[in-house]
Formats: sequence, structure tokens, C-alpha cells
Amino acid sequence: MPTDLTCSEMINSSIEWVGETPRNWSVRTLYQLASQVKNKNSDLQEQNLLSLSYGKIKRKDINTSDGLLPASFDGYNIIQAGDIVLRLTDLQNDKTSLRVGLATERGIITSAYVTLRPTDIRQSKYLYYLLHTFDIKKGFYGMGAGVRQGLNYNEVRELRVLTPPQAEMDAIAKYLDEECAKTDALIAETKASIKEYKLWKASTVSHASTKGMSSTVTLRDSGIDWIGMMPSHWEIMKAKWLFNKESRPVSEDAETITCFRNGTVTLRKNVRLQGFTESLKEIGYQGVMVGDLVIHTMDAFAGSIGVSDSNGKCTPVYSVCTAKNCTTNNYYYQYAMHEMARSGYIQSLYRGIRERSTSFTFEVFGNQMLPVPPLHEQEEIAAFLDNKAIQVDRLITDKEQLINELESYKQSLIYEVVTGKRKVG
Repeated sequence: MPTDLTCSEMINSSIEWVGETPRNWSVRTLYQLASQVKNKNSDLQEQNLLSLSYGKIKRKDINTSDGLLPASFDGYNIIQAGDIVLRLTDLQNDKTSLRVGLATERGIITSAYVTLRPTDIRQSKYLYYLLHTFDIKKGFYGMGAGVRQGLNYNEVRELRVLTPPQAEMDAIAKYLDEECAKTDALIAETKASIKEYKLWKASTVSHASTKGMSSTVTLRDSGIDWIGMMPSHWEIMKAKWLFNKESRPVSEDAETITCFRNGTVTLRKNVRLQGFTESLKEIGYQGVMVGDLVIHTMDAFAGSIGVSDSNGKCTPVYSVCTAKNCTTNNYYYQYAMHEMARSGYIQSLYRGIRERSTSFTFEVFGNQMLPVPPLHEQEEIAAFLDNKAIQVDRLITDKEQLINELESYKQSLIYEVVTGKRKVG
């Protein structure tokens, strides 16, 4: 390895987000290293459709692309392996997406993106990692005057970039390819384990809520598809014989209930969440109390059903339910209804997606048949599933934290290496 690759003398790069960098590295402008690609896909000469998603450029089926006709791709940009794609649109609203991708094959991509082609293909991988780091540092959001909805090539071409000696670029690209692949493998493995935990949790809920806790009990056919076989001493009843639909007044200091977390309905606590708005008039809002069974009528098919852990208020899109008598346990029925949703049964009741007139209203819910175990079994099942949920959710939280740590490590590693703060080779 050449001696300059182990040079430890650092100087100020004069690039704010970079800081110090090795003395033997140069600072140049982006247009000196790469040019913009403008190669219109005339007469559909190229049909390998590509898209930029989560920082990766992937293939898409041109025949099933969001309803676009083949002729719509005639103006797409033809790119090739080694090109760097920048998605510089929607900067004002989307501050989380990864906006830099590296093409690994020839294909077409929307001309709304800026595509760069390095003058020297050997510099492609290093330049990609450098721009990826600039993206992670949210550098694109600070470019231009004021808050910008988007940027074009002329606004990024003057971006100052680092250029190590070619041998060091090669070493950096090789090192980061290998290290990122290892980290990505760990992340994929961790995500797979989370999926397994969720499947195991769903299986546990399914069995306990429809078969009970005893392994020796005699089963019979419930006659209900999503329930299947159930203990022979359990009954089947319509939900309207088990629950009342409440319509309580709203207390003056009530906070809004909107969040479904691990099967529990909880307060928003005045935090503005993406996708939610506060109604100024609050027309039709209703009071909610601890222990109420709450059903999101538009999203029940996705499992938005749970027992409230707070007193508060919610919009008319929710059905707030209470037990008709002391032999109905809401905590058991939230699990039973999660199984109803998971099985696809609630989805089958919808004639259209998110149509108010065909949502899972209390009237629709009330006519559904539900299993009715004895109260002590309902309580036993609910307590068992609560305990299992806590255990599994803790494991999932730990795994999610590990993923965050791995992602953070990878980003820090790339930054330190592409700016020369960590030596490789």
C-alpha cells in the first residue's frame, strides 16, 4: 500500500460538513468530477425500468408501474452502471428519505431526478459514498436560498467535494463495500428475527383467543371461518349482545386519543403526528374512558382495535364500546378482534378501501359472531397474552434499537472513511 495512504497529517478542508481531512487530499467542485446525464429514452429503446428507493436503485416491472402507460417512459433518462442518481425533489416536505443512489446496470429512470456520470468511472463508487454522506448530513436541504422544494443540476454542480489519490479511492471503496455488506447482513438478520417474533406473537394470540389455554379441552367446529375449531363449552354470540356503543360528552380538559400502540389505545398528548390534524371545532368528538374497547372504523382491518389506557376524547371515526354485562372482558376481546383482523375477515367485509359507507362501523361489528368463553377463561387468556405481549414487545424493541445502532455505526463509518478521518488498507 502506498505510504500516502497512511498519512496522518490533517488540515482544515474548508468544507464545513467535512472538517479536517488528510493534507494530500484535494478539494474540487462536483462538475469537475462528473457531468449530468441527459439521454432521453426515445422510442422506448430501453425498457429496463429502475427506481430509487431507500438509497438503492432497483428494477421495477415496466408493465406494472403505478398505472403508467409504456409511452410515459419515452422521456425517461437512460442511465448506466456507475451513474449516480440524486432525488432532489420534495425537499421541503420529506426530510427523512435517502436521496443518493448508485446504478449497477443500464436502464431508465425518471428524468425528474438528477443523474451524474463520473468522468473517471474508477471514481464512481467513492463519489457515491461521499455524496451519500452529504445526504446523511442533510446537506441538500441547506442548499439554495431559503426553503426549497427542489434543486437542479446547476444548483449542485458547484458543490465542493474531496478527492483522495486514486489508489486511496480504490481502497476506500473496497473497504466500505465489505464493511457495509457485513453491517447490512446483520441488519437483515435482525429484521428477520423481528418478523419471526411478530409471527410468533400473532400465532400465540390466534391460538389462545380461539382455542383457550387448555391443551386437553374438547374442540368443536365454531362454524365461523376466522375462529375455526373452538372449545366445545364456549358459546357464539353476536357482538351487539356483548357490547354497547357509547356516545359520551367530552370533558373540558380532555386530550385527544388517536394512537394504537401494541394493541393499546393511548393519548396523543398534544404531540402533532405526521398524518394527523387537530380539528378546531371538534365536531362529533366523543368521550373515552380507561377500559373502553375502541375500534377505528376505517382501519380496523389493519388491527386498529384496542382497549384505552386513558381518559380522553376521539373523533367520530372511532367506535367506543363498553361491555353490556360483567361477563364480558374487553381485554380478551381486543385480542380476539386482532385475530379477526389478522385473518383477513374484517377486510372481507369492506366493499371498498377506506370508504366511509362501508367501514367497520358498530352496526357492521354488532352483527359479527364472536366466541364467548366463560369470564374466568377470558380473564386468564387476556392476562396470559398481556404477559406474552410484554415479553415479545421488549424483545422487538431491543432488536429495533440494535438496528438503529447498526445504521448509526454504518453512517459514522462511511463519514469517517470518505473524509479521511479513519485510515483503511
